[in-house]
Amino acid sequence: MKKIALTLACVSALWGQGGDPNYKPKRLNKAIELLADNQPIYNAGAKGGDGYDAGMKLAKTHNDFIIYEMEHETFDVGALRQFMLGLVAGGPTKSGHRTPAVIVTLPILGYDEVSIRANYWMIHQVLAAGVHGIQLCHARSPEAVKLFVAACRYPIERPNIQKNDFVEGMRGSGSQGFAAKIWGVSGTEYMQLADPWPLNPKGELLLSLKIEDKYALANAEKVAAIPGIGFAEWGPGDMGLSLGFLENHDPPYPPAMAAARKRVMTALKSNHVGFLETVRMDDMERLFAEGTNVTHGSNEALTNKGRQLTKRQMPY
Repeated sequence: MKKIALTLACVSALWGQGGDPNYKPKRLNKAIELLADNQPIYNAGAKGGDGYDAGMKLAKTHNDFIIYEMEHETFDVGALRQFMLGLVAGGPTKSGHRTPAVIVTLPILGYDEVSIRANYWMIHQVLAAGVHGIQLCHARSPEAVKLFVAACRYPIERPNIQKNDFVEGMRGSGSQGFAAKIWGVSGTEYMQLADPWPLNPKGELLLSLKIEDKYALANAEKVAAIPGIGFAEWGPGDMGLSLGFLENHDPPYPPAMAAARKRVMTALKSNHVGFLETVRMDDMERLFAEGTNVTHGSNEALTNKGRQLTKRQMPY
């Protein structure tokens, strides 16, 4: 009887956190699955140079996706591949997904078209490691963002899927081998699935932007309207520096920063693009109501509170 009571208590606790113990994944990318179900997503962090052991450690994270930071950390694709292998070896997640989704920030900046054309090789190398998305920092230029999206796509004719009006997909055959093994699919299946969502409703790539300086802010509406972006952030650290604030990068924000946040959020919501910002225990409900749906899962208590608040069925 004690064993039965304990089991029922565990099930009750899981449901209390918004988790269905019988949940079955509906798609490969856990983060996209949740966003498509209007559920907030929570990220863990890893950094350039983290390899197999770090992947094993994060394989069963309570978070939904991992931001692998290579904008300021080491740009090491070999270590990234080992990290992805570690995630697979340590998985699946408790939700039944093969791995948490992995999104990489790169040292490419979205200043202009030339910046992307000169560095698209980084995008191709990172995607070939089997990650599930990329975040473009300092997304100032709509043209740069269009080319960024194209650099993440294969030049495959997809009936009824909106085409990028700037250039066809730039990824090439041969890039799918290792990535397909990480995803657990064939090479042909990978090339079909590796397309940006929600531009392609069946796509499993989640692309992101940082609209994080005064020049990007001036183009926020144009940048947010580029098809193929799943979520973006206003980057209060860099936005604050760009607006002249060496400090005060946490709330309550100075009026100029508060206005920047509101403008970016409004632009994203108008184009049905997710909004990332830091959520804390005491402001979670308010920020979720405002439109924040991507945040840092700094601890399990925070993510559990969020899951209960949004009545989430998928366990972590």
